[in-house]
Order: sequence, then C-alpha cells, then structure tokens
Amino acid sequence: MSNAKNDRLRQFLVTLSRRQKRLIQVCTDIVLIWFALWLSFIVRLGVEEMYNPIVEHTWLFMAAPCVAIPLFIRFGMYRAVMRYFGNDALVAIIKAVTLSSLILAVVVYWYSNHEAVVPRSTIFNYWWLSMVIIGGLRLIMRQYFLGDWFTGAHQIPFANRDDGQIKVAIYGAGTAGNQLLAALRMGRVMRPVAFLDDDGDLANRVISGLQVYKPKHLQQMLKETGAQEVLLALPSATRARRREILALLEPYPLHVRSVPAFADLATGRVKVDDIQDVDIADLLGRDPVPAQEGLLERCIHKQVVLVTGAGGSIGAELCRQIIGLGPKTLLLLDHAEFNLYSILSELEQRVARESLSVQLLPILGSVRNQQHLVDVMSTWRVDTVYHAAAYKHVPMVEHNIAEGILNNVYGTLCTAQAALQTGVANFVLISTDKAVRPTNVMGSTKRLSELILQALSREAAPVLYGDCNKIARVNKTRFTMVRFGNVLGSSGSVIPLFHQQIKTGGPLTVTHPKITRYFMTIPEAAQLVVQAGAMGQGGDVFVLDMGEPVRIVELAEKMIHLSGLSVRSSSNPQGDIAIEFTGLRPGEKLYEELLIGDDVSPTAHPMIMAANEDYLAWERLREGLTLLLAAVAEDDFTRVRQLLREMVNGYSPQGDIVDWVYLQRRQGPVER
Repeated sequence: MSNAKNDRLRQFLVTLSRRQKRLIQVCTDIVLIWFALWLSFIVRLGVEEMYNPIVEHTWLFMAAPCVAIPLFIRFGMYRAVMRYFGNDALVAIIKAVTLSSLILAVVVYWYSNHEAVVPRSTIFNYWWLSMVIIGGLRLIMRQYFLGDWFTGAHQIPFANRDDGQIKVAIYGAGTAGNQLLAALRMGRVMRPVAFLDDDGDLANRVISGLQVYKPKHLQQMLKETGAQEVLLALPSATRARRREILALLEPYPLHVRSVPAFADLATGRVKVDDIQDVDIADLLGRDPVPAQEGLLERCIHKQVVLVTGAGGSIGAELCRQIIGLGPKTLLLLDHAEFNLYSILSELEQRVARESLSVQLLPILGSVRNQQHLVDVMSTWRVDTVYHAAAYKHVPMVEHNIAEGILNNVYGTLCTAQAALQTGVANFVLISTDKAVRPTNVMGSTKRLSELILQALSREAAPVLYGDCNKIARVNKTRFTMVRFGNVLGSSGSVIPLFHQQIKTGGPLTVTHPKITRYFMTIPEAAQLVVQAGAMGQGGDVFVLDMGEPVRIVELAEKMIHLSGLSVRSSSNPQGDIAIEFTGLRPGEKLYEELLIGDDVSPTAHPMIMAANEDYLAWERLREGLTLLLAAVAEDDFTRVRQLLREMVNGYSPQGDIVDWVYLQRRQGPVER
C-alpha cells in the first residue's frame, strides 16, 4: 500500500468517533480470542490430529469472549489511545488476560464434567497466545499510527531511506530523552537517529531502537547517521555542565537546541517537545546561587508592594518573583498601557492557576507625577517600592537628553520623595553598571539617581526638593540601591538582535571587536535585587556578582556555530553568516565596571557585595538639581553636561552632543 493510501487510512481511523473506535476494538478482540483459543488446541494436539475444536467445544468458544471482554473493559483496555499506548496499557493487558484465563479455567473444570474433555494445557496455551496476539496487535497499531515502522532503520543499509525529515541526535538517554524521542516520533517532523550520553554503561547499547554513542564518538555518529541537529534533553543539568557540552558541540556543523527545564515542565508552562534554541545563559555557564528565603520574604510577605516600570524587562520579572512570595497587594505602575496590560494578564493567569491570594492593581501613570505617586502610596499604604522605571538604552538617551534626565533623574526624585512623604518603609532602586565612571547621559543619570537616594538616606528630616514652604519631613524610609550589568533577553539586549539576524541570514552586527559586557539572566537579577533590598540599612549601594565579562564578538560566534552555521570571514569566505563591526555608538564604552572605587565589602549573600561610594550632601544636591532641571527646560545641553560633570564623579562624555533637538536647532528650523 502506498504512503498516500496509508496516510488516508490512518487519518480515517483517527477521525472516527470514540464509540466507533471502541466497537472496532471489541469486535477485533472477540475474533482474536477465538483465534487464540483455536490455536491453543492446534498447539496442544498438533496438525496430525487436527480436528475442528469449534464444533466439539462450541460452548467454550462462546464462553471465552463472554468472560474476557467484560474484564478487558474493566481494566481500561478500550480507554487507552493507540498512539500513546505504553507500559501501563501492557500491564493492564497482562492482568486482564491472566484473570480471564483463570476464570475460563474454572469454567472448563466445572463444565467439562458434562461435555467433551478439554486438555488442561489448552488453557495455558490460550493464556500466552492471547497475550502475544492481543498485546502484539496493539503494539503494531501503535507503530502504524505513529507512522514509524522502521525504528532504527538507519542502521540497516538496505532499509535506510530519506523521508525529508530533519535527522536529530538526542543528547541524554534518560527519562527526558526518551520522552522527547516519543514526542518526536509522534510529531513526524524530525527523525531521531541516535542518542548521545555521558554514561559509559550505556555506550554502544540500543535504547528504543536508537544506538547510544559516547560524546567522544560524535564524529563517528555524524558519519553513520547523518544527524543535522542535536537536541539537549538534559533539563536537570547544571549550567556549568551544559556549557561544557556546548563547547564540545560547537566545532561541529550542528544546530543545537534544548528541551525545557523540569521546573517549566512541572508547572505546565511548556511540554517536553517544546524544543527551543539553546539558552544563552548556558554559554555563560554560571549556576545561580540558591536564594535565602528569609531575605526574599522580608520586604514582601503579607505587605503592600509597588513596582514602578512594571511592564519593562526587570520590572515584569520582579512582579513574577514577588507574587510567589505572598504579598498582600501588588501595585503595578507603568506609563506604557500595552506593557502594563501584558504583565497584568500574565500575572492574573498565574494567580488563578495557583490560587494565590494576592491582589493585583494596575496603575497607569508617570513617575514624574509626584502628587499621583503620593496618592497611590498613601491610598494603599505601600510598604515597599521597587523603582525599576528608567530609560536605559544608551544611544537613545544620548539622542534624547531631556527625556532621559526627566525620566531617570526627576522620576527617581519624585518617586523617592513620595515614598518619604507617605512613610514607605523600604525603597529599592534598580541601578546599572553604566553608572560607574559614565561616558554617557544614561549612565550619569543613573548615578545621579543613586546620589539622590544616598543623600536622602542620610537626612533624618530633609526639606524636599520643590517644597516652597521648606518643611522638614521625618524620614522613615530605608533607601537601597542595587547595581548590576546587562540582563539576557531584556529590551534592547544584543541577544534577541543576534537571534533575529541569524534567522534572516545575517550579518551579525557588533559595534567593536574588543567590546565586553557583563551578563546575568533576568530571573537571577530580579531575585538578587529582592534579597539585596532586604539587607540594606539605608543608603547602601549593593553590587551583584556578574561573573566574568563576555566579549560580544565571541558570543556572536558561538550563537552562529550552535545554530549549525559557520562564520563567514577572510579565512572562511564560504561561511554562512558574516560578523560586521559598526563602530561604537554615541556614549558607548568598550568595558563596563561595577565599582567606582575599590572599597567593597562582602555581605551575608555570596553574590551580593556592598560598595562604599562617595556621596553629596542633600542641600548641595538639591541646589544642583535645581540648576540641572532649569538647563533641561531651556534645552541648554552644554550647560547640562557641565552640571553633570560637577555632580557625577567620573562622568566623562565622549564626542559631541548628539541630541536631536540640539542638532536641529544648530542647523535651523526644518523648511516646510
């Protein structure tokens, strides 16, 4: 029968109603029972003495299905889906057939006293023949519905065939690997051809029809199977181990992808066959340090928490972490309506799924509106504020200086003063490594934000900025700053850009051959922010341990190799994807730093350090902010640069001012 006819028949059988499928199975089993019983007589008496047992023992052929079919129904043999027929169904068949054979033996013992004698071994033959025939047919039908009759056929020269499916090797022959194998055979989009596994005891053995190779025999596996991709089925492996595996696979022309972690599988967010590109965090190879539950819950559990910039990368992840720590209420504040809607919808689904008792409240608004912030914080009696709202794209802020300063500096000032006015207990600022000796406006605004909190934290009763009445307000707020580098997958991150460029055939754009950056995953960063915020005494600047900096060009090369492609260069002009260097963008540094000075001390958490940084007195800073915001209002960006240099230690802008308004004003109004 041709493949087309096979597919049509298979599709026809799959689309039958459940009642029709069960009726076919019952009728087939009755025929199989009769055949097994008839064959049991033949096996016992032999062909020479063959006679028609149906005539001699009609009562037995009537009794056998009457005994067996109800038991088959009771053991759920007609509830099993053929395409997912597994070990549990086989066990059910063994139990049902064994019990029906025992009952039939009792019937034979009781009834044969009155009729023709039935040989005792016939029942034994009926038992094992029924298991072989009934179970065997179901296994055959499973393979038929899977469309995979020739499992492991690539190892048989005359049976090898090219069906157009992508040939994949599975790294990991454990539970996840076998689940992935079953899912791939069901999907019939990829053809599994081999296993790779570190366990020496499994080497050269065959599991589910696939040969298991050691990683050191990777070249041999490629030659024998023609594998085009490797799927990592190692959901419980550490990142350090995954990094070693990726380094091993990188030299080969293989597209490397992975299956999700067990945590994602267990929560139902993904399925085992949700194959994805290799997580770039695996290339960094650093395993996260277990969180300290006491620190996580100190500022959140049964409290009212406000997250500004809740729709951004860090803000959204903070919200995800926070709702799992049992807050009473979580306020999500953002000025971007769609971003706020997106994170709210995600959190509401999780709250419903996990039956959490947290109240979620989306607040549309800007951090520049201090009175609105005061109203929000006082109305809901906020206990903790995580201030993640900021513009953090370096070139974008260089071209829009006024907005960068108003959002990052004035926004932080308004939010901090609102927290102080309403007696918020904890205030945590999300800062950046670009605040250290900044060469750009964005970095200088984040350092100035740190200075605002440092100054306020040292005042027992400060006079707030903009207060014409000069009323000193009692400060009950503990201000803390947490500084870290780039997070993988955030908005503006280079990683999503590289993925997109690889999909479109390149080239991958890197600003400079020597540019390096610190990287951390968003969940790890958010979790450490929460813990660091709980450790502060007031005015603390915490720095997260970002590990070793990564050269961006090396990251680009690894991503190309692990996509099964090669780098096109002068030494390899036939490569698939080129890497182009576009030059440093306005305000961009080759190397980022995490500390302004060398005065750093450890904390109770191994991944969090406390930096002892210089600060400005509040009165001095208040005067400087007045001058700065006045210069911004006048679009006097030369004066803005000068004031930032005076207030931010180490600020050293590179290049000319590139603000769009400033540049256009110098050229004259646009002609209509």
